This record gives sequence, C-alpha cells and structure tokens, in this order.
Amino acid sequence: NMLAGASNRTLVLIDEFGSGTEPIIGGAIAESILDRLRSKGCYGVITTHYANIKYYASNTEGIANGAMMFDVQNIRPLFRLEIGKPGSSFAVEIARKIGLPEDIIRDAGEKAGSDHINLEKQLREIARDKHYWEQKRDRIRIADRKVEELEQTYADQLSRIRQERSEILKKAKEEAQRMIADANRQIENTIRTIREAQAEKELTQLARKELNDFRDRVERTDAADAAHDERVAREMEKLERRRQRRAERRQQAGETPEVAQPAVPEKPREAEVGSKVKIAGQDIPGVVLSIKGRKAQVAFGQILTTVDRSSLVVISGAEFKQATRPVQPRTVVSVDVSARKLNFKDHIDVRGLRAAEALEEVRDFIDDAIMVGVGTVTILHGKGTGALKEEIRRYLRTVPEVERAADEHADRGGAGITVVTLRMD
Repeated sequence: NMLAGASNRTLVLIDEFGSGTEPIIGGAIAESILDRLRSKGCYGVITTHYANIKYYASNTEGIANGAMMFDVQNIRPLFRLEIGKPGSSFAVEIARKIGLPEDIIRDAGEKAGSDHINLEKQLREIARDKHYWEQKRDRIRIADRKVEELEQTYADQLSRIRQERSEILKKAKEEAQRMIADANRQIENTIRTIREAQAEKELTQLARKELNDFRDRVERTDAADAAHDERVAREMEKLERRRQRRAERRQQAGETPEVAQPAVPEKPREAEVGSKVKIAGQDIPGVVLSIKGRKAQVAFGQILTTVDRSSLVVISGAEFKQATRPVQPRTVVSVDVSARKLNFKDHIDVRGLRAAEALEEVRDFIDDAIMVGVGTVTILHGKGTGALKEEIRRYLRTVPEVERAADEHADRGGAGITVVTLRMD
C-alpha cells in the first residue's frame, strides 16, 4: 500500500523494516523498498540495525544517516539525535551490562567477524571523540571570552590611566613653568640688585647657574614622562595585536563571532554628593564627595579623583557593597602596573590539574608576565606521561612574545619544569 500510494506529498514512517525474516535477504528487500520510496520523492523516517541500509544512505543523494547519541561509559541513552553519520547498536556493551557471560560475548564477536566488530568499534570511537571535542571546544570558547574581557579591561584602564596621567602632567608642567618664570623674575631682580651694589661677578654667574640647573631638571622629567607614555602605548599595541590574532584564528576556524543583543537603555540617574558611582566602562566603585559645575570629586578607595560628571554612572548600595567585597586575588584587576609587578610571582605550579584547567592557568600567567614586563618565568608541570608538558609547549609556541621555552637544568627539575623566556621589546 505504501509503495502504491507514495508520492512527493507522502510521509513514510517505518520501524525496523525487513527484520522479520532472514537478515541478508531481509536487508536486501529493505534496501530495495527504500530505493523505490526515494525515487517517488516522498519524505520519511526509517529505523534499522542493518549495516547495508546505513551504507546505502551514506552513498545516496536524498537520504541522510542519523544516530541516537549513547553514553558509552555509563551505558545509557542520551536521547539526543545527531544527523550525518550512522550510529552503533552497542549490542556488546548492552549485553555485557545485562549480565551475559563474557565468554558468550567473546564467541559472538568471533562469529560476527573482525570487519563487523571493527566497524562497530569505530562508530563508538567516533561518537566518544566527537563528544570530547565538543566539550573541549566549549571550554576553549569560554576561556577565549574571559581572556577577551580581561584584555578589554586592561586596554580601557591603560587608556584611562594615560588620559589621567596626561592631565596631571599637563598641570604639573604648567606649575613648573610658573615656578621657572617666578624664579627667573626673582633672579633677574637679584642680578639687578647685585649690579647696582657693584658686587662680584661670581654671584651673578651662580644665580644664573641655579636657574639653568632647575630648568634642566624639568626637561629631564619631561623626557622620562615621554618614555613612560611610549611604554604605555606599546602595552596597548600588544593588547590590540593579541585581539587581532584571536579574531584571525576564529575566522580561519570558520567560527561566527557572537553578536550581543542590544539592551534597552535605562534613563541614567544624575550623580549627587554622596552617590555611589562608577566611571562608565569601569568596575571600580566610588563615592561622590563634591560637585562643581560639570566636574565631580570622587573617592575611589583612598584615591581622590576629579572627573567629568557625565562619565559617572550611579549604582545602588547593594551593587556598591558587592563591588567592594573582598574577592579572590586572581580575579582582581589592578590599575597600578607597578603594584602588579610587586605582587607578581615568576613561577606557577599546575601539577594535578586537568589539561584544560592547566592551560587556562598558564594563559593568565603568561599574559600577566607580559603585562608587567618579566623576562623569564617557570612553569612546574611535572614529568608524568609528558602530555601536559606537550600541551603547554604547544600553546607557548603560538604566543609571539615567547622567545624560547625549554626544560629546566637537570639539577633543578629537568623535564618537569619549563623555563619560558619572553621578548622584552
């Protein structure tokens, strides 16, 4: 009836067709029926354990294999359909779980032949490996997202620090110029007085020398400030290059960047004296102490800063308490590179961690080392099978700032420790 009435508007649902007779001829009949239904252009879902049907579907246009996922370790179904490849029947695993004697299972495998057993084994391994790599890809995506957020925080803070420092230096230079002008006027008055009093020429030269020395100190300070600004610019360029490399790797891997859904903007509250606030785009909370026109003086912990009132975002008391609550040191982002350098340790121990966890620790460690400008660091991973060491070395080879990664000296740990040399340009 199905063959007679099937058309391109027909849906055919068949469970284990051809299984009521001898398997070889039953599989052949089932394959012939499937070919006829395909030629009529109808739709359908068909379940089978026959290998010839699976082969036919994989090589025939218009038919696709599918498989219900199975947890091999716990011998239980996952109730999840995967399209594109045939599945295993897991007959041996299920027979073993229900208590069938091992010698019977072994004899059955021998009777079925190595080709069939190897095919089932390969299907199981494909399912297991796919599950493993899906989990690994998800962990890597999460880790990359965290790294991007951390780098964005670094970049924003470097930019803000640079801007605030420029404003402070500008005011300091203006003050220094005023001091020089005042000193110049004072010295000229002194020189005029000395000349009028017909004093010795050496006093005049000494007064001029003191002024020149003071001017030289100010110029040297300007040069040091310019060098520091250049270092900050290099750090920001490094962060930008790292972001570009990750974007290129995602593009090569064929991943599509996630697009955040636009949030409905809320009407911002106006900052007032006593308001709990944050600077837009920053996480550090503060309290408004005073407001003068468009400027507000804000206390961020022990630091008083004058900022534009429009850049402040008012937060609730609960948010302020949450943000000022002590947190784990690893999640704190310091705005002071000098303080980070003082607190940074040039070694890390990842023994006992799983590969994914160890790599995440190493990534954060190397990023911090590059940020604070440390030339050499060590990673203690132990010897073991060498798999963890190889994973870490493989990652280090992808970091442009890593100049060399080698074993520690045999007397100090040998192959159980990797010494990383970083470029200091």
